[in-house]
Amino acid sequence: MAVREIFMGMPWWVKWIAVPAIAVVVFGGLIMSVLTFVIGVLFKVLVFVALVGGLIYVVRKFTASSSSSRSDW
Repeated sequence: MAVREIFMGMPWWVKWIAVPAIAVVVFGGLIMSVLTFVIGVLFKVLVFVALVGGLIYVVRKFTASSSSSRSDW
């Protein structure tokens, strides 16, 4: 007997409410750990991109101002 056949005989609330609720209770810690890890990595990537963008902005600003002052001589 396949799992699909077992679920076919069940009411809708067992498939859509009870089973997901049991899964959240059993795997809740694992799900939260994975979500925390993914959100942490995304935040670090965002900070990295902002810092690199800021560095590029500062370097371009500095080189543009220093090159224009050299041409004044």
